[in-house]
Amino acid sequence: MARRFEPQPDLGRAIRQLRLARDLTQRELARQADVHPTWLSHLEAGRVNPSWGTVRRIAIALNLRLSELAAEAEHPRCAEPP
Repeated sequence: MARRFEPQPDLGRAIRQLRLARDLTQRELARQADVHPTWLSHLEAGRVNPSWGTVRRIAIALNLRLSELAAEAEHPRCAEPP
């Protein structure tokens, strides 16, 4: 089976929604998760895929367990605003 590398936009949307709910800027979350703010912007826009280590650091920065972040990405609570 071929490996899939396409971005996962639901993960990016979930991270954005959770970040905004915590009143964090991209720069603040990026600093806390030890990623570049531009890369976080690309992730939230669904243009890149993170490694599991990066997802874990983002979850920790959002004060979530990795499984909670994954569940939020799989079943978003609300639709992305237009």
